[in-house]
Amino acid sequence: TQVLRKGLQRGVVLSTGSFLVYEAHKLISGFAEVHASFKVEDVIEQADYLYGSGETEKLYRLLVQHKNSDDAELLWRLARSSRDLAQLGSTSAEEKRQLTYDSLEYAKKALEKNESNFAAHKWYGICLSDVGDYEGIKTKIGNAIVIKEHFQRAIELNPKDATTIHLIGIW
Repeated sequence: TQVLRKGLQRGVVLSTGSFLVYEAHKLISGFAEVHASFKVEDVIEQADYLYGSGETEKLYRLLVQHKNSDDAELLWRLARSSRDLAQLGSTSAEEKRQLTYDSLEYAKKALEKNESNFAAHKWYGICLSDVGDYEGIKTKIGNAIVIKEHFQRAIELNPKDATTIHLIGIW
């Protein structure tokens, strides 16, 4: 009743039925938000386990369900997973091409969601390099500076990541 009284004091007049529906909706929405963030953590944990186990196809199937996510952690993992699947010998040439371009889009989206995520920078550089294999040598050379910048930014954000240090050394 105190909540109802406050609502009436603000000049909002709701029927008892619509008020209860509104309060129920607020309560359910709050649970959904908590559940969604908890679910992201579960997906990341499961994804890391599958990656560590070498389950490339299962990992991709898990993560591709979240391709429209706003979570950079999920998106860079999806970029990595797409690239890994493209690298498999059992993947057809057309699928390799599509997965390579998809991986770049996922890495780009991860960067858009969190510019301070070192792994997003690392995987963007890797995926951009892979796309160059399809675009030709002129594009690959033109992208080289951008790739280097992303590797350098990844190292700035995480100076202990051995993979990125190795990649900048190869560059």
